[in-house]
Amino acid sequence: MSDMKVLIFGGIYNNYLALEALLEAAEKEGVDQIYFLGDVGGFGPHPDKVFPYLRDTKNIFLMQGNYDHSIGNRLEDCACGYTDPRDNYFAQISYDYTLENTSDENKDFLKSFAPEFRRDWAGKRILMAHGSPRRVNEFLWESTSPVGFLDYILKASDSDVLFVTHTGIPWMREFRDGRKVVNVGAIGRPANNGKTTVDYVIVNTNTLDITLHELAYDHVRLASEMAAEGLPEPFVQTILTGWWTTCLEVLPARERARGIH
Repeated sequence: MSDMKVLIFGGIYNNYLALEALLEAAEKEGVDQIYFLGDVGGFGPHPDKVFPYLRDTKNIFLMQGNYDHSIGNRLEDCACGYTDPRDNYFAQISYDYTLENTSDENKDFLKSFAPEFRRDWAGKRILMAHGSPRRVNEFLWESTSPVGFLDYILKASDSDVLFVTHTGIPWMREFRDGRKVVNVGAIGRPANNGKTTVDYVIVNTNTLDITLHELAYDHVRLASEMAAEGLPEPFVQTILTGWWTTCLEVLPARERARGIH
């Protein structure tokens, strides 16, 4: 099938309520295929609640992010790529909770996810990766990804259109020759913009029109469940306010300046 409507998203971060809302949106939109770019766990409550949605959904393609690799292989940390001690402190709290509360069956399921996806849509070479084609936990931020760098990434990876996630903040860059790089954001937590919505993209594979979408879900219920599970209050506040309160040090200056913390 060459003319399809495709939904691409990343970073569930245990947010099963956002995933439920996303799948409802996909059905309403009439999408033909769904691509998940990795990181099932982290940040939110009740990790095992995500997996039935992933197993029961038809035409969904699952990619392994750094978090999935670590949980699946029972490693000691998420290998998220943070370097600041405060970022790593909160990341470790989230990781230890997710590792402890993910069943062995679901940990093994994460090991079956694909490392990347390649497709041919509208005569263009499509590549989907978690962080970047070079490294699963590389952060491709909008402000630190100049045209020359993205041109190099596309050429080195033999691709014309690249989709990634990992940073949690969506953006899109289009070249004059039609090549594109798209960070699809995440559905697990808001994009540090003061909105409680989360993000995904829809692609027309015939025209390669790509649209960024915001998704509303029951974030108040999620915050309540996070508090009941004893997850850090700063995590809860991010869900309720739309502003990041942790893992801020990894942000480049321009993205950091858009937030309030």
